[in-house]
Amino acid sequence: MRKYLVLTMALGALVALSVAGIAMAAQDTVIRAGNLVVTVDGSSGVSPKALSKSTYTPVKFTAAGSVRTTDGSQPPPIKEVLLEAKNAAVDVKGYPTCSSSALQARDTKAVEKACPDSIIGKGTTTVSVAFPEQTPIPAKSPLLVFNGGTSGGTTTFYIHAYLTQPITTAIVTTVKIKKAGTGLKTVTSVPKIANGAGSVTDFSLTIDKKFNYKGKQHSVLSAKCIGGKIQAHVTAVFYDSSPKLSSDVLRTCTSKP
Repeated sequence: MRKYLVLTMALGALVALSVAGIAMAAQDTVIRAGNLVVTVDGSSGVSPKALSKSTYTPVKFTAAGSVRTTDGSQPPPIKEVLLEAKNAAVDVKGYPTCSSSALQARDTKAVEKACPDSIIGKGTTTVSVAFPEQTPIPAKSPLLVFNGGTSGGTTTFYIHAYLTQPITTAIVTTVKIKKAGTGLKTVTSVPKIANGAGSVTDFSLTIDKKFNYKGKQHSVLSAKCIGGKIQAHVTAVFYDSSPKLSSDVLRTCTSKP
């Protein structure tokens, strides 16, 4: 139970970073529980670090992390990550969109060609695939984030990866984002990888998308700093029989007028 809680906190923090722009410390953060080792890279964070306490500030976001076990076993695959983040905003009004169908069963070059103008973030991911009675096989892929648009108050992001070994498959993760009070509420739905045999072990992503719409500059991600902190609450749901697990995530920031 404890190793799942630690994994949830670490992965939840990464998702919170991607959507809400939460600032991280300059040094690596290493968390150990039993045979599980989770590292959040010190390069993760947002810039500028100083954010207005009254208006949303456009931010550049970078995040990187890894999940390892000392005995080489697989981390549990996550089905959903539910996030409630305060003092954060997303803005894609007027930005080109892409559909989920345009990303399915296509490699990275094909989706870049299909929706070049809707890309809002790039990175890399490594997935460990462990079939029964076989040694886990790592598979690395470029990671692309696409704007799926806003409808009925819900903004959608699609995160695309493409594996070529030990299986050939596209992985399309869907992120649904809604405004909740002064912040955001998101649901990230992660499809089964290799029919449940795959788990993400490494993750690196940068979002720095600013654009003009009707003569004004917009930023896909922005945040405010109130009281020197940004807060989020994360709940993880697993594909196996593990119960839902929740954790609060707190990061410091610098408030300015």
